Amino acid sequence: MSELFPSVTGRNLNKETLTIPDDYGEKNLLVIVAFQQWQQGIVDDAITILEENKLDRTHSIIEIPVIQRSTRFRQIRLDTLMRAVIRDRHIRQRTVTVYIDKQAFREKLGIANDKSIHWFLIDHVSKTILLRGVDTISPENITQIISHSSKIDV
Repeated sequence: MSELFPSVTGRNLNKETLTIPDDYGEKNLLVIVAFQQWQQGIVDDAITILEENKLDRTHSIIEIPVIQRSTRFRQIRLDTLMRAVIRDRHIRQRTVTVYIDKQAFREKLGIANDKSIHWFLIDHVSKTILLRGVDTISPENITQIISHSSKIDV
């Protein structure tokens, strides 16, 4: 049985409310999930690798900072800080922050802890997880992503 990516709603840094993966139906979706601020460098490296391999042309690529649900004031403060640091509109568009129960989210995806980033290739029609990985995206992972996409395009 295929594993579905859980539906989560957040706001990107352009202040648009989006539901992942539901609002991404045109192309397969590459989701990079981070749980801690220090993981941002790994996220940036992963996105760079995907873009260098031109996967941004054939896939939607987003990053999801998963933050433990808190007060509305704290959420607004954190979103404002992130927008102040991230000026690029494209990066703001692809960064969708979700404030949820982190443990419940990790459990739905079988993620033991929040010490690593996790990435997922999600089918744009069925919302099933086609491929998943932890931390950096290797050349072998790129080949696998392209291979999965080729099977779907046929």
